[in-house]
Amino acid sequence: MNENFDEIRPYGPGEVKQAVEALLHDRQFMAMLRGFLPLPKGVIRFLVRTMFIGVNTPLAFQKRFMARVVRYVLKKCSDGCTYSGHPLPVKSQHHTYVSNHRDIVLDSAILSLKLFEKGYDTTVEIAIGDNLLIYPWIRTLVKLNKAFTVKRGLSPRQLMESSILMSKYIHYAVTEKGENIWIAQREGRAKDSDDRTQESVLKMLSLGGKLQELNIVPLCISYEYDPCDYLKAKEFQLKRDNSAYKKSKQDDLENMKVGIMGYKGRIHYECAPCINEWLGELEGMPKADYFAEVAKRMDRDIHAGYKLFPGNFIAMDMLSGKKEYADHYTADDVERFNKYLSRQLEKIDIPNKDEAFLRNCILNMYANPAKNKLAL
Repeated sequence: MNENFDEIRPYGPGEVKQAVEALLHDRQFMAMLRGFLPLPKGVIRFLVRTMFIGVNTPLAFQKRFMARVVRYVLKKCSDGCTYSGHPLPVKSQHHTYVSNHRDIVLDSAILSLKLFEKGYDTTVEIAIGDNLLIYPWIRTLVKLNKAFTVKRGLSPRQLMESSILMSKYIHYAVTEKGENIWIAQREGRAKDSDDRTQESVLKMLSLGGKLQELNIVPLCISYEYDPCDYLKAKEFQLKRDNSAYKKSKQDDLENMKVGIMGYKGRIHYECAPCINEWLGELEGMPKADYFAEVAKRMDRDIHAGYKLFPGNFIAMDMLSGKKEYADHYTADDVERFNKYLSRQLEKIDIPNKDEAFLRNCILNMYANPAKNKLAL
Protein backbone atom coordinates (compact mmCIF):
# COMPACT_ATOMS: atom_id res chain seq x y z
CA MET A 1 0.00 0.00 0.00
CA ASN A 2 1.17 3.54 -0.81
CA GLU A 3 1.50 5.26 2.57
CA ASN A 4 0.69 8.66 1.01
CA PHE A 5 -2.97 7.60 1.04
CA ASP A 6 -3.21 6.16 4.57
CA GLU A 7 -5.49 9.03 5.62
CA ILE A 8 -8.29 8.09 3.20
CA ARG A 9 -7.73 4.58 1.81
CA PRO A 10 -9.66 1.38 2.62
CA TYR A 11 -8.09 -1.33 4.72
CA GLY A 12 -5.37 -3.33 3.04
CA PRO A 13 -4.24 -6.96 3.32
CA GLY A 14 -3.20 -7.72 6.89
CA GLU A 15 -5.56 -5.18 8.46
CA VAL A 16 -8.80 -7.12 8.15
CA LYS A 17 -8.51 -9.38 11.21
CA GLN A 18 -7.84 -6.45 13.54
CA ALA A 19 -10.77 -4.52 12.02
CA VAL A 20 -13.15 -7.47 12.55
CA GLU A 21 -12.05 -7.75 16.18
CA ALA A 22 -12.68 -4.03 16.64
CA LEU A 23 -16.23 -4.50 15.35
CA LEU A 24 -16.85 -7.44 17.67
CA HIS A 25 -15.86 -5.31 20.68
CA ASP A 26 -17.96 -2.30 19.64
CA ARG A 27 -21.11 -2.13 21.77
CA GLN A 28 -23.20 -0.32 19.15
CA PHE A 29 -22.24 -2.76 16.41
CA MET A 30 -23.01 -5.74 18.64
CA ALA A 31 -26.38 -4.23 19.57
CA MET A 32 -27.15 -3.85 15.86
CA LEU A 33 -26.16 -7.48 15.18
CA ARG A 34 -28.31 -8.72 18.06
CA GLY A 35 -31.27 -7.03 16.36
CA PHE A 36 -30.81 -9.56 13.54
CA LEU A 37 -29.51 -12.45 15.67
CA PRO A 38 -31.19 -12.59 19.11
CA LEU A 39 -28.32 -14.60 20.61
CA PRO A 40 -25.84 -14.03 23.46
CA LYS A 41 -22.89 -11.78 22.55
CA GLY A 42 -20.41 -14.61 23.03
CA VAL A 43 -22.27 -16.82 20.57
CA ILE A 44 -22.45 -14.00 18.00
CA ARG A 45 -18.72 -13.33 18.34
CA PHE A 46 -17.98 -17.03 17.82
CA LEU A 47 -20.19 -17.20 14.74
CA VAL A 48 -18.69 -14.07 13.17
CA ARG A 49 -15.10 -15.18 13.87
CA THR A 50 -15.89 -18.56 12.31
CA MET A 51 -17.40 -16.84 9.25
CA PHE A 52 -14.22 -14.79 8.78
CA ILE A 53 -11.71 -17.63 8.95
CA GLY A 54 -9.47 -17.16 5.91
CA VAL A 55 -10.74 -13.64 5.17
CA ASN A 56 -7.60 -11.51 4.91
CA THR A 57 -8.51 -8.83 2.36
CA PRO A 58 -11.41 -6.44 1.81
CA LEU A 59 -12.21 -8.27 -1.46
CA ALA A 60 -12.49 -11.54 0.45
CA PHE A 61 -14.68 -9.72 3.00
CA GLN A 62 -16.99 -8.59 0.20
CA LYS A 63 -17.23 -12.05 -1.31
CA ARG A 64 -17.72 -13.86 2.01
CA PHE A 65 -19.97 -11.38 3.78
CA MET A 66 -21.25 -8.44 1.72
CA ALA A 67 -22.37 -10.56 -1.25
CA ARG A 68 -24.63 -12.52 1.10
CA VAL A 69 -26.01 -9.37 2.68
CA VAL A 70 -26.76 -7.75 -0.69
CA ARG A 71 -28.42 -10.89 -2.03
CA TYR A 72 -30.56 -11.02 1.12
CA VAL A 73 -31.57 -7.35 0.77
CA LEU A 74 -32.43 -7.78 -2.93
CA LYS A 75 -34.53 -10.85 -2.17
CA LYS A 76 -36.34 -9.31 0.80
CA CYS A 77 -36.69 -5.68 -0.32
CA SER A 78 -36.90 -5.70 -4.12
CA ASP A 79 -38.38 -7.55 -7.09
CA GLY A 80 -34.91 -8.28 -8.45
CA CYS A 81 -32.07 -6.43 -10.11
CA THR A 82 -31.00 -6.62 -13.76
CA TYR A 83 -27.64 -5.47 -15.16
CA SER A 84 -26.57 -4.80 -18.73
CA GLY A 85 -24.36 -2.62 -20.89
CA HIS A 86 -23.43 -1.60 -24.44
CA PRO A 87 -21.24 -3.63 -24.18
CA LEU A 88 -20.21 -4.54 -20.64
CA PRO A 89 -16.81 -3.07 -19.74
CA VAL A 90 -13.80 -5.17 -20.74
CA LYS A 91 -12.86 -7.55 -17.93
CA SER A 92 -9.12 -7.10 -18.50
CA GLN A 93 -9.38 -3.36 -17.76
CA HIS A 94 -10.25 -1.57 -14.56
CA HIS A 95 -12.79 1.20 -14.59
CA THR A 96 -14.14 4.21 -12.77
CA TYR A 97 -17.93 3.95 -12.65
CA VAL A 98 -19.51 7.41 -12.41
CA SER A 99 -23.18 6.96 -11.65
CA ASN A 100 -26.36 8.69 -10.69
CA HIS A 101 -27.03 8.21 -7.00
CA ARG A 102 -30.08 6.47 -5.55
CA ASP A 103 -28.90 4.90 -2.29
CA ILE A 104 -26.06 5.76 0.07
CA VAL A 105 -25.05 2.15 0.67
CA LEU A 106 -26.57 -0.05 -2.02
CA ASP A 107 -25.55 1.77 -5.22
CA SER A 108 -21.98 0.53 -5.01
CA ALA A 109 -22.76 -2.67 -3.10
CA ILE A 110 -25.10 -3.97 -5.83
CA LEU A 111 -22.56 -3.01 -8.51
CA SER A 112 -19.87 -5.00 -6.69
CA LEU A 113 -22.19 -8.01 -6.49
CA LYS A 114 -22.96 -7.83 -10.21
CA LEU A 115 -19.27 -7.55 -11.16
CA PHE A 116 -18.51 -10.51 -8.89
CA GLU A 117 -21.30 -12.57 -10.47
CA LYS A 118 -20.09 -11.66 -13.99
CA GLY A 119 -16.65 -13.08 -13.23
CA TYR A 120 -14.62 -9.87 -12.92
CA ASP A 121 -11.35 -10.15 -10.99
CA THR A 122 -12.34 -7.48 -8.48
CA THR A 123 -15.28 -5.37 -7.34
CA VAL A 124 -15.28 -1.59 -6.70
CA GLU A 125 -13.68 0.71 -4.20
CA ILE A 126 -16.21 3.24 -3.00
CA ALA A 127 -16.09 6.99 -2.46
CA ILE A 128 -18.07 7.83 0.71
CA GLY A 129 -18.44 11.16 2.50
CA ASP A 130 -17.05 11.28 6.03
CA ASN A 131 -20.30 12.98 7.13
CA LEU A 132 -21.91 9.52 6.92
CA LEU A 133 -19.32 7.87 9.16
CA ILE A 134 -21.37 8.72 12.22
CA TYR A 135 -20.04 6.01 14.54
CA PRO A 136 -16.65 4.26 14.75
CA TRP A 137 -18.21 0.93 13.73
CA ILE A 138 -19.59 2.47 10.51
CA ARG A 139 -16.12 3.81 9.62
CA THR A 140 -14.58 0.38 10.30
CA LEU A 141 -17.25 -1.46 8.34
CA VAL A 142 -17.04 0.75 5.23
CA LYS A 143 -13.24 0.57 5.19
CA LEU A 144 -13.59 -3.22 5.29
CA ASN A 145 -15.97 -2.86 2.35
CA LYS A 146 -13.31 -1.12 0.20
CA ALA A 147 -14.45 2.44 0.90
CA PHE A 148 -12.17 5.46 0.74
CA THR A 149 -13.09 8.70 2.45
CA VAL A 150 -14.29 11.94 0.88
CA LYS A 151 -13.90 14.80 3.35
CA ARG A 152 -16.82 17.19 3.73
CA GLY A 153 -17.21 20.65 5.28
CA LEU A 154 -13.73 21.94 4.43
CA SER A 155 -12.37 25.41 3.82
CA PRO A 156 -11.54 26.24 0.17
CA ARG A 157 -7.83 25.56 0.73
CA GLN A 158 -8.48 22.30 2.58
CA LEU A 159 -10.96 21.27 -0.11
CA MET A 160 -8.36 21.70 -2.83
CA GLU A 161 -5.76 19.72 -0.88
CA SER A 162 -8.30 16.97 -0.17
CA SER A 163 -9.44 16.87 -3.80
CA ILE A 164 -5.87 16.51 -5.08
CA LEU A 165 -5.19 13.68 -2.62
CA MET A 166 -8.39 11.86 -3.52
CA SER A 167 -7.81 12.24 -7.25
CA LYS A 168 -4.28 10.92 -6.97
CA TYR A 169 -5.60 7.99 -4.97
CA ILE A 170 -8.25 7.16 -7.57
CA HIS A 171 -5.66 7.22 -10.36
CA TYR A 172 -3.33 5.07 -8.23
CA ALA A 173 -6.14 2.58 -7.47
CA VAL A 174 -7.10 2.13 -11.13
CA THR A 175 -3.65 2.20 -12.75
CA GLU A 176 -1.45 0.55 -10.09
CA LYS A 177 -3.61 -1.33 -7.57
CA GLY A 178 -5.79 -2.83 -10.30
CA GLU A 179 -9.06 -1.74 -8.70
CA ASN A 180 -12.35 -0.46 -10.02
CA ILE A 181 -13.81 2.71 -8.52
CA TRP A 182 -17.40 3.79 -7.90
CA ILE A 183 -18.17 7.48 -7.42
CA ALA A 184 -21.40 9.45 -7.63
CA GLN A 185 -21.79 11.97 -10.43
CA ARG A 186 -22.44 14.72 -7.86
CA GLU A 187 -22.01 15.42 -4.17
CA GLY A 188 -24.98 13.80 -2.49
CA ARG A 189 -28.11 12.42 -4.09
CA ALA A 190 -30.25 14.37 -6.55
CA LYS A 191 -33.29 14.47 -4.30
CA ASP A 192 -35.63 15.23 -7.20
CA SER A 193 -34.02 12.47 -9.37
CA ASP A 194 -33.02 15.07 -11.99
CA ASP A 195 -29.59 13.51 -12.40
CA ARG A 196 -26.81 15.83 -13.61
CA THR A 197 -23.05 15.32 -13.53
CA GLN A 198 -21.26 18.06 -11.62
CA GLU A 199 -18.32 19.48 -13.52
CA SER A 200 -16.52 19.75 -10.17
CA VAL A 201 -16.47 15.93 -9.92
CA LEU A 202 -14.81 15.66 -13.34
CA LYS A 203 -12.35 18.42 -12.48
CA MET A 204 -11.46 16.59 -9.28
CA LEU A 205 -10.86 13.36 -11.20
CA SER A 206 -8.50 15.21 -13.55
CA LEU A 207 -6.31 16.62 -10.76
CA GLY A 208 -4.39 13.35 -10.41
CA GLY A 209 -3.87 12.69 -14.13
CA LYS A 210 -5.69 12.42 -17.44
CA LEU A 211 -9.31 11.29 -17.46
CA GLN A 212 -8.44 8.65 -20.07
CA GLU A 213 -6.37 6.78 -17.44
CA LEU A 214 -9.50 6.15 -15.39
CA ASN A 215 -11.51 4.35 -18.10
CA ILE A 216 -14.67 6.15 -16.98
CA VAL A 217 -17.95 4.27 -17.48
CA PRO A 218 -21.20 6.24 -17.03
CA LEU A 219 -23.58 4.06 -15.01
CA CYS A 220 -27.33 4.53 -14.72
CA ILE A 221 -29.22 3.15 -11.73
CA SER A 222 -33.02 2.89 -11.95
CA TYR A 223 -35.39 2.12 -9.07
CA GLU A 224 -39.06 1.39 -9.60
CA TYR A 225 -39.72 2.73 -6.09
CA ASP A 226 -37.35 4.82 -3.99
CA PRO A 227 -37.91 3.90 -0.33
CA CYS A 228 -36.43 7.26 0.74
CA ASP A 229 -38.78 9.33 -1.43
CA TYR A 230 -40.87 10.46 1.55
CA LEU A 231 -37.74 11.42 3.52
CA LYS A 232 -36.52 13.52 0.58
CA ALA A 233 -39.94 15.19 0.27
CA LYS A 234 -39.94 15.88 3.99
CA GLU A 235 -36.53 17.52 3.67
CA PHE A 236 -37.80 19.66 0.78
CA GLN A 237 -40.60 21.09 2.94
CA LEU A 238 -38.39 21.59 5.99
CA LYS A 239 -35.91 23.54 3.85
CA ARG A 240 -38.73 25.49 2.22
CA ASP A 241 -40.10 26.51 5.62
CA ASN A 242 -36.71 27.12 7.23
CA SER A 243 -33.78 28.08 4.99
CA ALA A 244 -31.35 27.29 7.83
CA TYR A 245 -32.55 23.68 8.17
CA LYS A 246 -29.85 21.00 8.02
CA LYS A 247 -30.16 17.25 8.40
CA SER A 248 -28.80 15.77 11.61
CA LYS A 249 -26.51 12.76 11.87
CA GLN A 250 -29.53 10.79 13.05
CA ASP A 251 -31.35 11.81 9.86
CA ASP A 252 -28.45 10.46 7.79
CA LEU A 253 -28.59 7.20 9.72
CA GLU A 254 -32.34 6.91 9.13
CA ASN A 255 -31.82 7.49 5.40
CA MET A 256 -29.22 4.70 5.34
CA LYS A 257 -31.53 2.30 7.19
CA VAL A 258 -34.63 3.06 5.10
CA GLY A 259 -32.62 2.97 1.88
CA ILE A 260 -31.32 -0.51 2.62
CA MET A 261 -34.41 -2.17 4.06
CA GLY A 262 -37.20 -0.29 2.27
CA TYR A 263 -39.11 -1.75 -0.70
CA LYS A 264 -37.62 -0.86 -4.08
CA GLY A 265 -39.63 -2.80 -6.63
CA ARG A 266 -37.54 -3.54 -9.72
CA ILE A 267 -33.95 -2.29 -10.00
CA HIS A 268 -31.84 -1.93 -13.15
CA TYR A 269 -28.15 -1.11 -13.70
CA GLU A 270 -27.09 0.02 -17.18
CA CYS A 271 -23.47 0.63 -18.21
CA ALA A 272 -22.77 3.02 -21.07
CA PRO A 273 -19.61 2.56 -23.19
CA CYS A 274 -16.37 3.85 -21.68
CA ILE A 275 -16.05 7.56 -22.43
CA ASN A 276 -12.56 7.00 -23.86
CA GLU A 277 -14.43 6.17 -27.07
CA TRP A 278 -15.17 9.88 -27.55
CA LEU A 279 -12.90 11.80 -25.15
CA GLY A 280 -10.29 12.22 -27.88
CA GLU A 281 -12.77 14.25 -29.92
CA LEU A 282 -12.64 17.00 -27.27
CA GLU A 283 -8.87 17.52 -27.19
CA GLY A 284 -7.87 21.14 -27.64
CA MET A 285 -11.09 22.59 -26.18
CA PRO A 286 -10.74 25.34 -23.52
CA LYS A 287 -10.93 23.78 -20.05
CA ALA A 288 -14.20 25.45 -19.14
CA ASP A 289 -15.85 24.14 -22.30
CA TYR A 290 -14.14 20.75 -22.02
CA PHE A 291 -15.57 19.77 -18.64
CA ALA A 292 -18.99 21.15 -19.53
CA GLU A 293 -19.05 19.03 -22.68
CA VAL A 294 -17.84 15.87 -20.88
CA ALA A 295 -20.57 16.34 -18.25
CA LYS A 296 -23.19 16.94 -20.95
CA ARG A 297 -22.27 13.77 -22.86
CA MET A 298 -22.13 11.67 -19.69
CA ASP A 299 -25.57 12.96 -18.69
CA ARG A 300 -26.85 11.91 -22.10
CA ASP A 301 -25.42 8.40 -21.59
CA ILE A 302 -26.89 8.13 -18.10
CA HIS A 303 -30.31 9.41 -19.16
CA ALA A 304 -30.35 6.98 -22.09
CA GLY A 305 -29.75 4.15 -19.61
CA TYR A 306 -32.85 4.74 -17.50
CA LYS A 307 -35.21 1.80 -17.28
CA LEU A 308 -38.65 3.38 -17.09
CA PHE A 309 -41.49 1.81 -15.12
CA PRO A 310 -45.24 2.52 -15.18
CA GLY A 311 -44.91 4.85 -12.18
CA ASN A 312 -42.60 7.18 -14.10
CA PHE A 313 -45.24 7.73 -16.79
CA ILE A 314 -48.10 7.92 -14.30
CA ALA A 315 -46.23 10.63 -12.37
CA MET A 316 -45.74 12.69 -15.54
CA ASP A 317 -49.44 12.48 -16.38
CA MET A 318 -50.47 13.32 -12.80
CA LEU A 319 -48.30 16.43 -12.86
CA SER A 320 -49.61 17.59 -16.24
CA GLY A 321 -53.23 16.62 -15.62
CA LYS A 322 -53.27 14.87 -18.97
CA LYS A 323 -53.07 11.24 -20.14
CA GLU A 324 -50.35 11.76 -22.70
CA TYR A 325 -48.50 8.58 -21.71
CA ALA A 326 -51.47 6.35 -20.87
CA ASP A 327 -50.28 3.68 -23.30
CA HIS A 328 -47.36 3.00 -20.92
CA TYR A 329 -49.53 1.89 -17.97
CA THR A 330 -52.77 0.17 -17.04
CA ALA A 331 -55.59 0.96 -14.62
CA ASP A 332 -54.06 -1.56 -12.20
CA ASP A 333 -50.72 0.26 -12.43
CA VAL A 334 -52.44 3.55 -11.54
CA GLU A 335 -54.20 1.99 -8.55
CA ARG A 336 -50.96 0.45 -7.31
CA PHE A 337 -49.02 3.70 -7.70
CA ASN A 338 -51.72 5.75 -5.95
CA LYS A 339 -51.75 3.35 -2.99
CA TYR A 340 -47.97 3.50 -2.81
CA LEU A 341 -48.01 7.32 -2.94
CA SER A 342 -50.60 7.51 -0.15
CA ARG A 343 -48.58 5.16 2.08
CA GLN A 344 -45.41 7.21 1.60
CA LEU A 345 -47.17 10.50 2.34
CA GLU A 346 -48.65 9.03 5.53
CA LYS A 347 -45.11 8.37 6.81
CA ILE A 348 -44.27 12.09 6.84
CA ASP A 349 -44.85 13.53 10.32
CA ILE A 350 -43.87 17.20 10.46
CA PRO A 351 -45.50 20.41 11.71
CA ASN A 352 -47.64 22.27 9.16
CA LYS A 353 -47.57 19.30 6.82
CA ASP A 354 -48.22 20.57 3.29
CA GLU A 355 -49.56 17.44 1.64
CA ALA A 356 -50.05 19.01 -1.81
CA PHE A 357 -46.44 20.23 -1.84
CA LEU A 358 -45.09 16.90 -0.57
CA ARG A 359 -47.12 14.96 -3.11
CA ASN A 360 -45.79 17.16 -5.89
CA CYS A 361 -42.22 16.60 -4.68
CA ILE A 362 -42.59 12.82 -4.82
CA LEU A 363 -44.28 12.92 -8.22
CA ASN A 364 -41.37 14.95 -9.61
CA MET A 365 -38.92 12.33 -8.31
CA TYR A 366 -40.63 9.71 -10.48
CA ALA A 367 -41.34 11.97 -13.45
CA ASN A 368 -37.85 13.41 -13.92
CA PRO A 369 -36.10 10.22 -15.14
CA ALA A 370 -38.78 9.79 -17.80
CA LYS A 371 -38.60 13.48 -18.77
CA ASN A 372 -34.82 13.26 -19.15
CA LYS A 373 -34.90 10.07 -21.18
CA LEU A 374 -37.69 11.28 -23.46
CA ALA A 375 -35.86 14.60 -23.95
CA LEU A 376 -33.11 12.71 -25.77
